[in-house]
Amino acid sequence: MKIGLYFGTFNPIHIGHLIIANHMAEHADLDQVWMVVTPHNPLKKKNTLLDDYHRLQMVHLATEDFPKIKPSDIEFKLSQPNYTVNTLVHLQEKYPDHEFSLIMGEDNLKSLHKWKNYEVILAHHDIYVYPRISSEGENLDLKNHPKIHLIDAPVVEISSTNIRNIIKRGKNVKPLLPHKVWEYIDHNNFYKK
Repeated sequence: MKIGLYFGTFNPIHIGHLIIANHMAEHADLDQVWMVVTPHNPLKKKNTLLDDYHRLQMVHLATEDFPKIKPSDIEFKLSQPNYTVNTLVHLQEKYPDHEFSLIMGEDNLKSLHKWKNYEVILAHHDIYVYPRISSEGENLDLKNHPKIHLIDAPVVEISSTNIRNIIKRGKNVKPLLPHKVWEYIDHNNFYKK
């Protein structure tokens, strides 16, 4: 089975994340997309990052109607700070019959060469890249790499930061969130301070 790993803090998960995940699940040669919730790094200041399990719960709520999209807490169990290369090794050991790929925006592709052991990742895993408006001056060397697949996904410029700011200002964010995620945030009074 071919699994695309879509990493994020998902703080909160929004319709932009779902549009990208669904596009990859339906139009790239992937069987499933796993939304990997990245845990809070204990070495970093928490700021507005919700507890890991609240963010995971929101991903569960957002994806329950999408059979090809699954939430994953795999990184919660790994020592911190964690690197993508370690997560990939762990997943390959745990699921030897699966083939894991990464899903990332063009903006992340530009900095891929700075990732720990990025050559190892590229040697063993495909990377599916979706377009971003804010990605001038791409790293063209990597763009032409045989493991890099540029996917003509919709360009979605919605950010979790904007959503948190809108909630803080007391404005309506309902159209930007899956309905059950909006209800969960509203019920728990998240992001209001």
